[in-house]
Amino acid sequence: MRIALAQINTTLGDFEGNRRKILEFLTRAKTNNCDLVVFPELTIMGYLPNDLLERESVVDAQLKEFDRLTKQIPEGVGALVGLMTKSKRKKGKPYHNSAALLIRGKKPKYFHKELLPTYDVFDEARHIEKGSIADGFFTFKGRRILLTICEDIWGWELPGHPTNYLENPLVALKKNKVDVVLNMSASPFTFEKAKDRRFVVNRTAQLFKAPMVYVNMVGGQDEVIFDGGSFVVDAKGKLLAQSRYFEEDLNMFDLRSLEGGLREASANEIEKVRQALVLGLRDYVQKTGFSKVHLGLSGGIDSAVVACLAVDALGPGHVTGITLPGPYNEGRSRTLAEQLAKNLGIRCINFSIESGYEALLETLKSSLGNFEFGLVHENLQSRLRGVLLMALSNKEGSMLLTTGNKSEYATGYSTLYGDMCGGLAPIADLLKSQVYALAEHYNVQHEVIPSEIITRPPSAELRPNQKDQDSLPPYDELDKSVRNLVELEKPARTQTEKWLLNTLVTTEVKRWQAPPILKVSGHAFGRGRRMPLAHKAKY
Repeated sequence: MRIALAQINTTLGDFEGNRRKILEFLTRAKTNNCDLVVFPELTIMGYLPNDLLERESVVDAQLKEFDRLTKQIPEGVGALVGLMTKSKRKKGKPYHNSAALLIRGKKPKYFHKELLPTYDVFDEARHIEKGSIADGFFTFKGRRILLTICEDIWGWELPGHPTNYLENPLVALKKNKVDVVLNMSASPFTFEKAKDRRFVVNRTAQLFKAPMVYVNMVGGQDEVIFDGGSFVVDAKGKLLAQSRYFEEDLNMFDLRSLEGGLREASANEIEKVRQALVLGLRDYVQKTGFSKVHLGLSGGIDSAVVACLAVDALGPGHVTGITLPGPYNEGRSRTLAEQLAKNLGIRCINFSIESGYEALLETLKSSLGNFEFGLVHENLQSRLRGVLLMALSNKEGSMLLTTGNKSEYATGYSTLYGDMCGGLAPIADLLKSQVYALAEHYNVQHEVIPSEIITRPPSAELRPNQKDQDSLPPYDELDKSVRNLVELEKPARTQTEKWLLNTLVTTEVKRWQAPPILKVSGHAFGRGRRMPLAHKAKY
């Protein structure tokens, strides 16, 4: 039996488009003499649906498109397709996260996901009723198969951190003999995820003493990035097939010969981050109906890296850089920004904020009298930049990208309605050190980012001779503290960590109002972090 791993990029709610893509991959798989084609989780619906499931009409529309698909399945090839189905139970949640085995001329056979994640960005139990992995066995082409859906194989105790479940339902099924285990997945990218996936797949294959096929979704959905990387292992965990990362792929695996396609994957961790962010940025922009983006180019490293990612994602003709000089900008900042724009081949325009800044100060002074230079003056400049950047969005229908990083967001070193303006925050899950690493990566073959942008001290340039390190701990200390407190959830031990913990509490309101943040770490600011604002808790 030949199994096809159909690693596709679905669009949430585009049921017709998803159906057409399924049929396209089915046709290609049949041409390659495949018997069974395995698609990712919720193939017709798209993932994550979240509170779209509050609208029954959305699920009904998906089911109608699924009915059309069942009538169009090619002869001679079976398909495992993910969809949302309605629960038949009188009590409980209204839906199942399901898979359907489709064979031309036969009624679909349905399977329902059992383990429903309710951690980080996931909250499936909010709308979904659990099924039973014990009902996942079926026979196809004389082979005994166990089908699992994504989280169903994550009941194992992972090295370094505990499982999210009281028991692993797979263990109760270990006496069942199968020829192959399948998993239809929508598993987001994080720095550690590929290693964790391999661990749970290997344990599952070893439990059933059978090869295992893991098919993962690829593409971006809001903050979440699905990296693909579908693969197959034998009964002992040896890699037999490996699909591409960060792009669609159709791979083949022969169950008899235990042979499959082995694509090369980058071993460079910062390159994987670049690929993830480019995919997430491209899909977010295009799936929300935009075709072009713009951003403020400060002559600093953060905006330089975001500009590079945007060009990789959309092409230089769809990216605009804007310089926004104010009263405290070094002249070199604009020069460097314009040089970067030239290197990238993007349009660059200039909006000076100086006259607007002076006018607003006069307005304030006319009512409040003279007052000392301080936060009011700094934030006026940042917010003026936000006003002008958003004006371009209104005029040209372009999405504004904000350029803050995770270290800045953790400390509140950002201005609401100023530099936090935007429709997407591409690097707000990268520590400052990771931003530097990505900048250096872009310059490996030739200088894309002017070297002075990388070497000059970071500054918001909102007051004379300002430097980030005047207000923040050294970035190497700060980054370590952000990772310990936010990503690893450790207690505060060092002086920097204690300072940061208090700062996190007092600046949480800013992060509640941040644009969507592309998630690449195990614990990002955004949907997966639900800290309250009004509380008296002592950490």
